[in-house]
Amino acid sequence: MAAALLANALYSVGFVLEKRALTSLPQVTVRQPVRLLGLVLRSPLWIGGSLALASGFAAQLAVYRTLPIAAAQGIFVSGLVLLVLLSSRLLGEETTGRERYALGAILAALLMVVLSLREGADTVSQEAPYPLVLVVCVPSLAAGVWLYNAAERRSRHRHRAPTTGVEYGVAVGLLYGVSSLAIKGVSSQLTGHGLGGAIVGLLRSPYPYLLLFTGAFGLVMSQAALQRCRASLIVPVCTTVTCLYTAVLGTLSFGEALPQDPLRLALRLAGIVLAVAVLLSMPKHDRAPREPIGARELTPP
Repeated sequence: MAAALLANALYSVGFVLEKRALTSLPQVTVRQPVRLLGLVLRSPLWIGGSLALASGFAAQLAVYRTLPIAAAQGIFVSGLVLLVLLSSRLLGEETTGRERYALGAILAALLMVVLSLREGADTVSQEAPYPLVLVVCVPSLAAGVWLYNAAERRSRHRHRAPTTGVEYGVAVGLLYGVSSLAIKGVSSQLTGHGLGGAIVGLLRSPYPYLLLFTGAFGLVMSQAALQRCRASLIVPVCTTVTCLYTAVLGTLSFGEALPQDPLRLALRLAGIVLAVAVLLSMPKHDRAPREPIGARELTPP
């Protein structure tokens, strides 16, 4: 629990710092990844955010070694509360009434998942068949990249409304969902006997290569999307998709059983469903700023 909450805090701080750094940089695009990396690596604030995210990754490894996947995802969703609060304070992003209701739903979902936990009663699986992992992950990666490219093409049309960021969040969330499964796999490999055996087993598995792919593509895609959209909108969408993907497909892939007790099972499933409702309740577009009175007359032809 402590490691999961620490990971939440580190991820929230990391995303907010990166967003703050990106607002002062020239516009970045996935079509120029080398330029994007060159810009962000020259920003101390962005580097600080990336270090916070990396520390959250380390905390997540500890979580997956001690908590079932479904329970861990329910707790990870609670990080949205801190993220929205930090976005409001540090980025000046206003939250709507719908987003505030979503925060209450997240807290309720966290409470349900926590109450469903019982020490020694839940099974934490450590293995998954590699072919099954690839069957789950490869189509998900392809779908995420395709959806992101489709959103990019639509945003370049001059007469279309400005992008909302939801499609970007879903696309990046699919990549990070695969990354989350890979993190679970890495944590299972590190429980092997001896450092040498653990490293050999890890290199023979698909997990480090999935992490390499999702790390490279996820970095470029998330930074371009984060610069264009509100962090308080795109990150909750991305996080909810990631948690749902990992909770459902991760539990199936690693063969982790749900609680046998009916009450605990109902609490855990209700918490996950309520967390998914956060995605559905998020606004699909930002309110357009009001045009000052007389601005049209003052604008030169």
